[in-house]
Amino acid sequence: MKYGIKSTGAYLPYRYLPKADISKAWGGKGGKGEKSVADVDEDSITMAVEAALGCFRTTKRSDVDALYFATTTAPYAEKQNAALISVACDLLDDKVFTADVTSSTRAGTNALRLALDSVKAGSAEKALVTAAETRNGFPKSAQEAGFGDAAAAVVVAAGEAEDLLASVDFQASVNEEINDYWRNADEKFVRHAEKRFCDEEGYLLQVGLILKKVLQSGYCAEDFAKVVLVNQGNPKLLKKLLVKNGIAEEKLVSTFTDTVGDSGAAQALLGLVNALENAEEGEKILLVDYGNGASAFVLTVQPGIKDRPVAQIAHYLATRAPLDSYARFLSWRGIATAEPGTPYKVQPSWAQTWREQRINLRLHGSVCKKCGSALFPINRVCDCCGSKDEYEEFSAQEEIGKLYTFSIDEFAGQSDDPVIIQAVAEVSNGAHIYTLMTDFVREEVKVDMDVEFTFRRFNELGNFPNYFWKIRPVRREVR
Repeated sequence: MKYGIKSTGAYLPYRYLPKADISKAWGGKGGKGEKSVADVDEDSITMAVEAALGCFRTTKRSDVDALYFATTTAPYAEKQNAALISVACDLLDDKVFTADVTSSTRAGTNALRLALDSVKAGSAEKALVTAAETRNGFPKSAQEAGFGDAAAAVVVAAGEAEDLLASVDFQASVNEEINDYWRNADEKFVRHAEKRFCDEEGYLLQVGLILKKVLQSGYCAEDFAKVVLVNQGNPKLLKKLLVKNGIAEEKLVSTFTDTVGDSGAAQALLGLVNALENAEEGEKILLVDYGNGASAFVLTVQPGIKDRPVAQIAHYLATRAPLDSYARFLSWRGIATAEPGTPYKVQPSWAQTWREQRINLRLHGSVCKKCGSALFPINRVCDCCGSKDEYEEFSAQEEIGKLYTFSIDEFAGQSDDPVIIQAVAEVSNGAHIYTLMTDFVREEVKVDMDVEFTFRRFNELGNFPNYFWKIRPVRREVR
């Protein structure tokens, strides 16, 4: 029996911002690469759901009995974010254990270790780890250009070699109390100490210590075909670390700091997913994460890698579009807020939000047992034959639907992004689902185009974020 990675998922937002645009906005000329930017209707919860959906291509949702959510930018400070993610992923409430892992950029691999330990102990059979991040650096800072929004997920399980993408053969960690990068509870922006102190006494020292621990356990640098090493987008610092520890530069697996940015708690898992999407059976992978200490994992790619699905990260990178304005980025982040749109003229109901979560969060509709009519939202009384409470539920989350009809409102959005497309999608059983469209190119929207559902932030009624499923042109590859 082996313990390791059963399936993987990743998500990169539709929008990215060229770093040169940030520099230009402040009168500079530099800036290479891009940073990934979550849309105004995205946050770490919605992106964590998107990444988790990738895992369900090869793992049944009903088999997952634990969910760990890792982030430093959770929408809720008091209320479990993982519980909401579990419902949005349509997991079983009476089966799944949920927990938030937070307050460290090492949260993703901390959650991975907790998941592995729970599976080894027998308290979980399949544990989902999903990590997402939307960190902010001070405007004009290196961190503003360097941070990027992304999500990654893995399912941890026990099984035979052919059941796993990779086994985890070794894990270790070191702890260090240091104020190199931090953010206080009431602040929006990440702070940092003097650069040399951060580099020398923080990153280089702690990553060096964990690498020494790995090598003292019987491994050598030549054993690893691939090395996933988190970094802050500093090539010189990274090269210094590689040379000191005898790691060949060509073995490094990208964590996408140049094209996505430093994705915090998601970065290590994003690099691991990238490694597994391009791995061969028998290869050993070294995964190293950093944040108030460091963690390391040694994985061996198993025969199950031959059944992996199509790579997701390359697909998401290929289907992005640039954000046309640095000012819009500031507005989306609430740093320089644009004039809001017309407020919703409805009163929030906490009880109704709770009652309707199967519709709003799980995206369940109903199919009449008597006449077969498919309806959304769930209807106790069939619109077609009038039968009452004679229905079965269906989930539309993974449907590739058709755009049945739509209307364009030029003024409904906020002032910096006023265009709203109200849309109706038709899914395979004939149900029509009314919602909004996102991540669209206006000129390309047409009736009968293929669309998919994406979990998004809808509004702030009741002083808490409300979520629902929107549609978008297909980005998640067709399964």
